[in-house]
Parts: sequence; C-alpha cells; structure tokens
Amino acid sequence: MSMTDPVADLLTRVRNASKARKPVVDVPASNLKREIVRILKDNMYVRDFIELPDNKQGILRVYLRYSRGDVPVIKGLRRVSSPGLRRYFDAEKVRSSTRYTQGIAIVSTSSGIMTNFQAAEKGIGGEIMLRCW
Repeated sequence: MSMTDPVADLLTRVRNASKARKPVVDVPASNLKREIVRILKDNMYVRDFIELPDNKQGILRVYLRYSRGDVPVIKGLRRVSSPGLRRYFDAEKVRSSTRYTQGIAIVSTSSGIMTNFQAAEKGIGGEIMLRCW
C-alpha cells in the first residue's frame, strides 16, 4: 500500500514518540525526509539521526532531544502544505513570517529545502511544508 503523505507520516511518528518520551524513532527514509530531519537537527530540535540500510529504501533513526525534567524540546509539529492543498508563499510573505513567530518553518524552494529564516535572507519564496516549535 502506498503512502499518500510521507511527510505527515514522519511528523506523526516524531510527535507521537516525543509525547511518549521515547529516545528514538524509526521512519522509512527518503531524500525529502532526510533533509527535513537534517534541518531539525541543525536547529536543535532533534539530537541526531542516522541512516540504517535495509532491503528496501532504508530507515532513518531519529534520536529525539529532551530538556531537563524529561520535557520534549519539540512542543509542536504541524503540516502546513499538504498534497491536497499546497500552500505557496512569495518572498515578502516568507520574510514577514520570521518576525513574530516562535519556532521555524521549513520551506521547499527552487534552491532546495531550508528554514523560513534562510529563505527570507536569500529573498526567495516557496512552499511552506511544516512548522516546528
């Protein structure tokens, strides 16, 4: 059975594992998921990730991050643009999204996948895929 929205599946697995206080979560690998997890790691939302080989597409093992008192660092993950309703923002809208927001937005641009802060710095827009806070 094929998956309709693999990014939403990644977010749901990370969100559920974080709420259950699991130290690690495994997700099926893809280039898009690899980039999303890399951005989350660069922005200190997850501790680390590694790729495990298997006979199919591979597995991404994501090590979750917790603060003192076993409180998850990821407070929320929300899918903004979905396969049924794509959400595109021009450069000005991306720039304005950096002013009063907490957390980050991950944007798919013509220059690759990046945070809303990086896209605003470069002056480009794109598809806002998800928000993390």
